[in-house]
Amino acid sequence: MPETKTKDSRYTEAVGRRKTAVARVRIIKSAKTTFIVNGRTPENYFPTEELKTIYQKPVSISDGTANYSISAVIKGGGIHAQAQALAMGIARALIKSEPETKPVIKKAKLLSRDERMKERRKFGLKKARKAPQWSKR
Repeated sequence: MPETKTKDSRYTEAVGRRKTAVARVRIIKSAKTTFIVNGRTPENYFPTEELKTIYQKPVSISDGTANYSISAVIKGGGIHAQAQALAMGIARALIKSEPETKPVIKKAKLLSRDERMKERRKFGLKKARKAPQWSKR
């Protein structure tokens, strides 16, 4: 297993992505489940209930007996894509630390990446595909 040892604590690291958002997640077994996102509490970082349910889904659908201290660094994308990237990173880290949770997490579709990104702008065009108005004369 690709686990890393630092300062007497063993953590499992994984990366979750959605659109242009990237979440680097580390989980450590602990007494109770805690989250830290970019050095802040997730209540401050993800203000709505919808976002809260998105990033907590992998922990809630797994067996629920183990508790983890979860820390994440998220960059890029919007807040909704960041929550989904965090959920994917947590799901991947849970599978690395407890392989028996893979069927449950896979059935919840938390391992599939949504790779739709904005198409780049091409020269001579106004946007990715929108051309300037054409006039015959």
